[in-house]
Amino acid sequence: MTIAMAPAAPQAGAEIFERILAAPSGLVVLESKDVPTLMEQVRTLARHSGQAVYLWQPDTGLASLREAHSRVPECERLGNALRYMQQSMHFGVYFLYGLELPLSAADAAMLRQLARAPKGHLRRVVLIDAPPALTAHLGDLASHLSSEDGKPRNLRLRDGRWLT
Repeated sequence: MTIAMAPAAPQAGAEIFERILAAPSGLVVLESKDVPTLMEQVRTLARHSGQAVYLWQPDTGLASLREAHSRVPECERLGNALRYMQQSMHFGVYFLYGLELPLSAADAAMLRQLARAPKGHLRRVVLIDAPPALTAHLGDLASHLSSEDGKPRNLRLRDGRWLT
């Protein structure tokens, strides 16, 4: 007697996270229709994988998604958070949500610098639902992704990872 097991669904949020990591630019503009659900999926992924993943919001500043209630000191303002991201020598994915225009010239310049990060240093800055004017200003410096691409995917498991 054989028991057929249904394949387990890939961990929610893992596919978009892999696409962010594979982006050719250090700066990613991500369009999402359901940001709270997406952030909860990324939070779960960060907790299970141990990855350094952060979320910056204007009202809360920069906080770790992996460790609840862990805030980065003195990173409430966008400029301070961008400097922290730029000076960090470790792997990290930094989500920025709730950006409001106008950005200061220094903040806009720092975003452009983060987009041109060295190839050997894996750091991604992800602008979630960025204002259209900012997206136009960044142009080809940023990679553009959508969390809902609408294509059905044929998933397969290889070496413990789900591939399309």
